[in-house]
Amino acid sequence: MVTGLVLVRLNAGREKQTLKQIKDTKGVAHTSAVYGRWDLVVDIEAEDLPSMTHVVVEKIRAIPGVASTETLVTTAI
Repeated sequence: MVTGLVLVRLNAGREKQTLKQIKDTKGVAHTSAVYGRWDLVVDIEAEDLPSMTHVVVEKIRAIPGVASTETLVTTAI
């Protein structure tokens, strides 16, 4: 199991619709709205790194209203 945090910047005016689609995306475990340079922090869970890449690139980035993302892969310490 691979987990990660995806920092998401949203386009103005579509926040509610975009957030709903992100929450409904398979692999998204949790979402948090934040203030600052990013608008959302999305917790991702996937079987492996290629699967996580698919969720971020093919699913989340394809949602209308997502302006940009930055993914932080997490590890247990």
